[in-house]
Amino acid sequence: MSPKKKSTDPIYNRVRVLRTERDMSRAQLAEAVGVNPQTIGALERGDHYPSLDLAFKICDVFQLPVEAVFSRSEFSPMSAEIYRKD
Repeated sequence: MSPKKKSTDPIYNRVRVLRTERDMSRAQLAEAVGVNPQTIGALERGDHYPSLDLAFKICDVFQLPVEAVFSRSEFSPMSAEIYRKD
């Protein structure tokens, strides 16, 4: 996809939440996945969507499956998922 065209289907992520709960800076995550810290900031703001390769690298750092970090639909708050009453 051209960098000037933004997908009509947004990609939501939990990068900021996962990074902060692990006390990682943007620079630390960026170094771990081989990108610029500004790229991590753009991902967290939703201004940039990751390549498949970058998405897998981020998931490897957090040791989580892709669907736990990235989604086509908005994530509910983690507290709602953890304390959900079935």
